[in-house]
Amino acid sequence: MKITRILPLFLLISSILFSTQLKADWINLTGAETAQNIAEIYVLDDHVKVQLEVYVGDLETFSELIPDSWLQDDKAERASPEERMQAFATKTFSVLDVDGKPLPAELALVEPRMRIDRQSPFAGMINPITRQRVPEAPADKRVLYAEILYPFSGKPETLMFVPPADDEGRALVTIGFLAYHKSVPIIDFRYLGAPAKLFLDWEDPWYSKFDNPNLKRHHKSAMMSFLYVEPYEVRHEILTRVRDMESFMDLGLRGDEYIEIDELDGLRERIGQFLLDKNPVLIDGQSVKPILDRTNFVKVGVTGIQLLEQPERLEQSTAIVGVIITYLTEGLPKQVSVDWDLFTDQIQRVPATSIDPAGPLPTFMTPDDRAHVWNNFLKNYTPPTVAHVALNETIRAISVPIASVAAILIFMALLILIAMKQRRGESVINLSIMAMVIMLAGVVLYPYARVSISRPAALVFNLDEQESTQVLQSLLGNIYRAFDFREESDVYDK
Repeated sequence: MKITRILPLFLLISSILFSTQLKADWINLTGAETAQNIAEIYVLDDHVKVQLEVYVGDLETFSELIPDSWLQDDKAERASPEERMQAFATKTFSVLDVDGKPLPAELALVEPRMRIDRQSPFAGMINPITRQRVPEAPADKRVLYAEILYPFSGKPETLMFVPPADDEGRALVTIGFLAYHKSVPIIDFRYLGAPAKLFLDWEDPWYSKFDNPNLKRHHKSAMMSFLYVEPYEVRHEILTRVRDMESFMDLGLRGDEYIEIDELDGLRERIGQFLLDKNPVLIDGQSVKPILDRTNFVKVGVTGIQLLEQPERLEQSTAIVGVIITYLTEGLPKQVSVDWDLFTDQIQRVPATSIDPAGPLPTFMTPDDRAHVWNNFLKNYTPPTVAHVALNETIRAISVPIASVAAILIFMALLILIAMKQRRGESVINLSIMAMVIMLAGVVLYPYARVSISRPAALVFNLDEQESTQVLQSLLGNIYRAFDFREESDVYDK
């Protein structure tokens, strides 16, 4: 089929239905989200769902998806919809079972849409390795959107996804894709340029993965530890899946698969209280009272860890709890250590990151090396603190020419003396000469012998922009520092 037959009507429908561009806030580090074609793959309980955005210039490769109503002529030459989907499932975009047989495909939805605007931080930049410009998303945003279902029975151990390719196995089009096992993201945006084999863990979809090590997600660890070392406090932040906490405590949930909305608050509080007494923290060799700062549910998405803004029913396999435990200190400690004691058969390596004023330092904890230690190697570091700021320290001082002021005072005194002598009829020639000399001296000495004094507050009527900025920065700096202290009385005092 020639692309010229289908383009006119497709473009007409797209132009009529969509006059503006859809936008979504997607951020990824590979650049695959700007590929001409996009596939989102979902492996569900009894089928695979593929959501395709087909670039208008690649319609011929995916011609089996184009409805007859979009064609202007030669409709009789086409195969039936069932035959076209069979050809699509075996030749165009195949999903193979464990025996290498293609799953049947059903077209659930097809319609013209506008491409979702997925932001890429690298689009248009020069790749430092290849010296080539990283492709940007197509200027023409019109796409054919299709949802294809591939039903299967049982719980296959593997599935193979095969993109369109020529007889020699070369990709016919560029496809950026995402893959999910149920609601768990398996990878970030990557390019699907060759067959990709997915190993499925039906007991815990978190551990489903592709055989290609390049096809992975940014957040793959089930537990993570972050140690924030700051003046006046140390924070230990723990990210853990709800599913993994079953090995250490009774979750007290009604079901085995989901967390209901009315169970969320109680569960996060129980997990927070449990972790409060785990993973002991020593500061300069001393045990410090832990404070449960806060707990929140978060979710893993293609844009990273996302705070759960609104309560919703969560799957235990994907729900993550973030727990923040705080330890108060007098200043910046010399050493902080965490003795991590949460390991399971599957969790034998826990990423740990310490963050101090100099930046992050990542490491790992294992059952054989379970201590995460931060040492203070900061040199010439002055902890930020509350400082007394007087008005005369932030407002420019007045520069007074003290010699000229003295000359003026003497000159005025001589004028008074001259006036008195003139009333008595006495000679004032010498005094007049002296006054002239003093006045001249005051003019000559004006640039010299100056003294800086603070401007009296009574004289401060309008501050210029620089002065206002200095005053405001001083006040805000102290306010920020005051909130470094935990006790309410300390905050008010500072």
